[in-house]
Amino acid sequence: MTHMATWTPEPGETLLARDAIAFATGTAPRVSGMRWFRDTQRNNIQHELAGWPEGPDFVIGPEEEKRPARSAGRFGLRALYVAVGGALESLGGTGSFLPGAGEGSGRPQEPENEVEDFPVMWAASGTIARTLPWQLDPSRCPENYRTHIIVTDRRLVLVGFPDDDPLRDQALWETERPNIAHVDRMRFSKVGGDAKVHFLDGSWCRLAAPGIRKYWSVHRHLVHPSELVAVDALTPRQREYVESYVGSVTGRDTSVEPVITRRPSGKFLIEVTTTEPVRPDLGLLKKYSFMSKAGGRGGFDPNDL
Repeated sequence: MTHMATWTPEPGETLLARDAIAFATGTAPRVSGMRWFRDTQRNNIQHELAGWPEGPDFVIGPEEEKRPARSAGRFGLRALYVAVGGALESLGGTGSFLPGAGEGSGRPQEPENEVEDFPVMWAASGTIARTLPWQLDPSRCPENYRTHIIVTDRRLVLVGFPDDDPLRDQALWETERPNIAHVDRMRFSKVGGDAKVHFLDGSWCRLAAPGIRKYWSVHRHLVHPSELVAVDALTPRQREYVESYVGSVTGRDTSVEPVITRRPSGKFLIEVTTTEPVRPDLGLLKKYSFMSKAGGRGGFDPNDL
């Protein structure tokens, strides 16, 4: 793989989101700071993953048991509790925090996979999840290496770059959107909400963003299908609202094109990429606003994110 400039979509492809990402990390006492790679019989398969460097062999045990020194790694406790990440991503179009951002752990949705064990890969032989890159693992990745997830209307892409320099993007992995069966929000996490990505072949992985980010782009554009809406398909009143909002964010820069998607509630989500470059610790920052079906400001609905 070769280094290149910051990743850009192909002609006709719409970039929906870009976020910092890594395999999730356990937070319950028995699995705190740890993660496992399992087959469907719950065997540890990390030594079977092609091209992966050696990593620590974690052992499930009581909270007071000693952990390997690098168990938290690059995206461990140091990064996972950086509140500024949540603050920046949680800023809506009005500049206020979204409800619920930064709340504590929820109830376990899957106790067997969150309290008794913590697999971040669940994959039979030959399945998609086994092809994920080792750079997502905080226990294997160098301290100065970052990984980002990119979501478009066509595919899911993983890139990496060294030295906090996103201008040196390295393509690591990708899959077409039809290969993703569904994505679940996993709320049992001290950082708000991991994402569990299910592939069509039955394999899955559990991913997390750094910082306290209950609402982030993997949820926003993968939990629900992103139905793109063209500006010229809107009513005159809806177009007027979109133009007004985009102008207020960009300082009337007419060259900036918003991304508009229809959400589960029927409201529209208007997203505008800021002029800031890609943030190594966060990804691509966006401002956004909800628009009602009638073309006015739409109320916040957590199911839309």
